Amino acid sequence: MTIFTIGFTRKSAETFFGTLQEAGVRRLIDIRLNNSSQLAGFTKKDDLAYFTKAICGIEYLHLLDLAPTAEVLDPYRNDKKHGWATFEKQFLHLLKSRRVEETVPKRTLDGGCLLCSEETADHCHRRLVAEYFQEQWGPVRIRHL
Repeated sequence: MTIFTIGFTRKSAETFFGTLQEAGVRRLIDIRLNNSSQLAGFTKKDDLAYFTKAICGIEYLHLLDLAPTAEVLDPYRNDKKHGWATFEKQFLHLLKSRRVEETVPKRTLDGGCLLCSEETADHCHRRLVAEYFQEQWGPVRIRHL
């Protein structure tokens, strides 16, 4: 099983969609809490669903169960005293409480690519989601695109 991850920040549409195609991604799984902001550019929900199908021939899903809540995300974004370690702990607790390893089918994630905005996966919840499933399900290959 392979789970891909990608962020769209500092990527052109050509680079973004080309990367998905070259990697062999089967579905794009949007795990952003807010995916309709004007700041999202070509990755606004309705546009992205169209583009992934038309350009890459892949499915688009928005899975809010894999997104942080505003109560977890906002303090991290808005207050530097709430650092990454606090966000990580709260978000992993949220995933566990949602029992996502039981509610999200493995077939949905296998060959799927978790999408968020962060340029790299280092301090992004998409990495935490992928690693959480790896821990819960056993052998899962993670590829950050």
